[in-house]
Amino acid sequence: MIFLKRVYQRIAELINARPFIVAAIMMIVVILCFYGASQTSMETGMDTYVDKNTPRGSTLNRYIDTFSSNSLIFIVETDDVLDPGTLIYIDKLQDQIAKKEYVREAWGITTLIKQAYGGLPKSKEEVNQIIESTPPEIINQMVPSKMMTILVVQLEPGISQTRQNELIDQMESMVVFTEPPPGITVTITGSPAFQKEMGEEIGASTGTLIMTAMIFMVIAVGLLFSHVNYRFLPVGVVFVGLVMTFGIMGFAGIPLSMIVIAAFPVLIGIGIDYAIQFQSRFDEEARRGRPISDTVISTITNSGPAILYAMVATSLGFVAMYVSPVPMVRQFGLVCLIGITCCYLAAMIIVPTFGILVKYKPKKDPENIIDDAEACQLDWKGCNHTPCSKKKMGKGNLMARYDLMLGKVAYKVAKNPVPLILLMATVAFVGIQLDTQIPINTDEETFVPKDMPAVSDMKKYTRVVGSTDKITIDVEGDNVLDPFSLQWIEKFQDYTVSHHGEIWDSASVVDLIKQYNGGVLPETQYEIDRVIETIPEYDLNVYLNGRMTTIIDLSILDIGNEQMNSLVEQVNKDLSWNTPPPGITPVQTGTTEMFSSLIQDITQGKVEMTILGFVFIFIFLILVYRRITAISPIIPIIFIVGWNSVIMYMFSIDYTPLTAVIGSMSIGIASEYTILILERYLEERDNGLEKLEAIQMSVQKIGTAITVSGLTTVFGFSALLLSAFEIVSNFGSVTVISVGFSLIGGIIAMPAVISLMSGFEKSTNNI
Repeated sequence: MIFLKRVYQRIAELINARPFIVAAIMMIVVILCFYGASQTSMETGMDTYVDKNTPRGSTLNRYIDTFSSNSLIFIVETDDVLDPGTLIYIDKLQDQIAKKEYVREAWGITTLIKQAYGGLPKSKEEVNQIIESTPPEIINQMVPSKMMTILVVQLEPGISQTRQNELIDQMESMVVFTEPPPGITVTITGSPAFQKEMGEEIGASTGTLIMTAMIFMVIAVGLLFSHVNYRFLPVGVVFVGLVMTFGIMGFAGIPLSMIVIAAFPVLIGIGIDYAIQFQSRFDEEARRGRPISDTVISTITNSGPAILYAMVATSLGFVAMYVSPVPMVRQFGLVCLIGITCCYLAAMIIVPTFGILVKYKPKKDPENIIDDAEACQLDWKGCNHTPCSKKKMGKGNLMARYDLMLGKVAYKVAKNPVPLILLMATVAFVGIQLDTQIPINTDEETFVPKDMPAVSDMKKYTRVVGSTDKITIDVEGDNVLDPFSLQWIEKFQDYTVSHHGEIWDSASVVDLIKQYNGGVLPETQYEIDRVIETIPEYDLNVYLNGRMTTIIDLSILDIGNEQMNSLVEQVNKDLSWNTPPPGITPVQTGTTEMFSSLIQDITQGKVEMTILGFVFIFIFLILVYRRITAISPIIPIIFIVGWNSVIMYMFSIDYTPLTAVIGSMSIGIASEYTILILERYLEERDNGLEKLEAIQMSVQKIGTAITVSGLTTVFGFSALLLSAFEIVSNFGSVTVISVGFSLIGGIIAMPAVISLMSGFEKSTNNI
């Protein structure tokens, strides 16, 4: 503690001695960070949901690189897609697409017609004859209606998202270049197009969210922080903190994702808190009439450590997110951790440096004149005696009156704490019980804007051709082509299709072998090898990688999220019951299994993050204060976590990868307010005040600062409500309410807890 005080003393002395140099260094850092911010990139898709370093992630990554070839779907619409002129255009477009790099195959209705006719028919009658002679199920897949046909473009496996985006841009330009005849429209959809548009939406939403949050900050600070000079200084401080955060992200290669964009309004809300706390203390010290150098030293040495403790406590909530198995949750925690550190450093350096450079003077309002006794209540003139709470403040000084009101409420709560604590604990207990009944949503299409064109295009496609979902089984072994392995694969395919109505078809290398062997599966290794040699490598690569890895594709109907998760569990049980031959290991993989497992990851992760957050805070408080009763800030935080669950249940807000962090984040945010109250309480006890008077004075002195910072934090988080991403807007609803609860926990619950915990104190210097 003494060492820490010395460090902050040296920082204050440096700012006092070299304010212009300090300001110049900050400007250079900001310029460098602007450059770093330009290096940030977007990330969507599998990498944001599954860790490649885990066995499941490794299997999924290998499957995607080896077998999973994403498909682009070209939806061609016109009055009659079977018109010969339209078919000529489709064939021309298809030929150009097939020549593009990274395109594995392109096929559609013209592929079928040319195979049957040897070329494209000249008349509509010839087209109709070919269509009538083709099985209806094949035609319905390619031509869902007279006005629509589907062109499927299969991409090479393992193409990066960046390459896919470039390829889509090229194909969009190609569609324009081919000049579709009048009345023909071509729409590109499919998973790659969906991911590309989502990435673009993330980039646009990030700027919009930050701008909206900053506007809210200006409004909030203008309304709530008007009692100090340079009231908008905290907004500038937060802007610098954000630039530093973006710069570090760019230099460190930390990408933006659907969840990470929500971190920035969070940082604005928390960062404004630090800036307001420093400026409030600076203004308070300046009102004592001291030289500006003393004001700087007093502000940094007193508020610096106190806000540092609060910042570290908040950081621990974000550090706890590292136990989450979901990569983008860990990225969210990392960005928040970087951001609040940058905002803290920016506030601690900029506020006093700015104060020196502008020769800061406290705001004076001739209408807000209070007498000496009233001034003593706010300790503005160095009064050391117990405040005289019965005096009335001047009518014009609203903040002073608000301070006194908070002090009186805290005094009454501290005098009789048990009923309030019991009430709050009861509500929290109910919330903890309700938490298990809150649904978990992992449907990516519900996360993104409902009016996003890619969403409507995907729905249009699935509406006419049915579900494209499938469950994939990755089969590995020394020789997956030996007779026993192939017999097991055939048996497993038949079993799953016959036992699950949701599975309507299956496909594997077994089907290829049977197709090239007269519909019969060979019984000997020699016969199998002979048939394999006759199958084109192109077809084999769809299901087989060497002789050690193959896959089974199970095609499933368009079913709901809960049914899908249940089916994934049942197929896992099928794999356990249908024992494979020795040396063969089957395991589920693919995007369907990924999103199903994400539910388990969220369920497990949110509990682990919350528990770990509490453990971190507990250890931190014990190490800092070295007394068991210093854990009092944890009690209001437990209440807040329980209250959050009540709100989510009441307003039907699902758990998602983002709302799953609300427990650990609430721990971090709420701990700041409770620790600031505890710190000021300990300071007042050191000044000789008794327990109740110290509680009253601590809340009275910083109640306004906490309220203003809390409300401005709410304003910052409110920007999340305006996000087009539903996953972000729902998170905004929960966080806004959580910050409100944190204010209640700090200003109302904390005095009651301190009063109750003080029963354990052994001397007047302990809680």
